Amino acid sequence: MTGRSAAAVLPRSLRPWLGLMAALAALVVVVLGVRYADDSEPGGVDARIWAAVDGVGPSWRHVALATDFLGEPVGAATLVVVTVTGCLLLRRPRAAVLVVAGAGVAVGTATLLKSLVGRTIHGDGNLSYPSGHTAFLTAFALVVALLATGRLGLGRTAGTSLVFAAALVAGAAMGWAQVALGAHYPTDVLGGWCTALAVVPATAWLVDRMADRLVDRMADAGRRERR
Repeated sequence: MTGRSAAAVLPRSLRPWLGLMAALAALVVVVLGVRYADDSEPGGVDARIWAAVDGVGPSWRHVALATDFLGEPVGAATLVVVTVTGCLLLRRPRAAVLVVAGAGVAVGTATLLKSLVGRTIHGDGNLSYPSGHTAFLTAFALVVALLATGRLGLGRTAGTSLVFAAALVAGAAMGWAQVALGAHYPTDVLGGWCTALAVVPATAWLVDRMADRLVDRMADAGRRERR
């Protein structure tokens, strides 16, 4: 194994499966976006799920608010800064870049889609599809799981399972919080989850590609200096 491949943030063994997952997730984002474009009411599925989680008790509401905080600017920034610091202490600058880029691209994509789709909740000014909170926490969990997969040297099956499980747990937790607090429709949450699944593997691939090119250029420059 070369130094370049050992430092990759998107393990080669996971690329086919994560690529397929990203493509399917992107399709779901588009289909839901077209379905709920310029809408301001819950769909049939939204109404049934909303009824099931509506009226959580005070203790569960505190849990939902605490989970929601992780997607707020202060909470999200704290998670990113702590994780980036850990990556730098472990001398994994490429991983640190992915933490910032993965979360940033997911949130940026969700924000852009909100403007394009135009779905609202609780008034015209509250764009809701897809859920940015869900996109962020899912993206963050995906990135951490990818880094753990590479660090532990997991194979294709174990690595893919870990990445998907992390995304599922994070997306379900934040999604439940958003629906329970009435901040998003359930389909907004699904859209946010799929947004992260679609953009994080592509972002990780781009980070690896750009870093590899930089390493190659530095190596070429070193060889020229020795001549």
